[in-house]
Amino acid sequence: MSTATGEFEIASWSEDTYRELTGGAKLTKASVTQNFTGELSGRGEVEWLMCYQEDGSARFVGLQRVEGSLGGRDGTFVAEALGDFAGGRASGTWRVLAATDGLAGLRGQGSFEAPPGPKASFRLEYRFE
Repeated sequence: MSTATGEFEIASWSEDTYRELTGGAKLTKASVTQNFTGELSGRGEVEWLMCYQEDGSARFVGLQRVEGSLGGRDGTFVAEALGDFAGGRASGTWRVLAATDGLAGLRGQGSFEAPPGPKASFRLEYRFE
């Protein structure tokens, strides 16, 4: 297994509520674009489904598509992402589902941490089959 680390920065975020729940809880969908730098570099797009609790914390699930360079190879991969948001911080995990072009055969999983603001750090443990 190899390890890629780096950062991503939110380039755009569009979020809409699709269901209000009791007590101020809600369900939302967000479309987000990101720019990755580090050992994984390129552009990402993710669609998040989020469930906000009354206290403002949230659980989110999404599908992340990244087009870029990893391990000296260029291509695209899709990962499922799961995470939590509380106290202004988001954290979560990734699992690679599919990859194309030079990244075909990519397998891996990782994590990300996003403090308040547009930048986050990531770690991806990966291999090519």
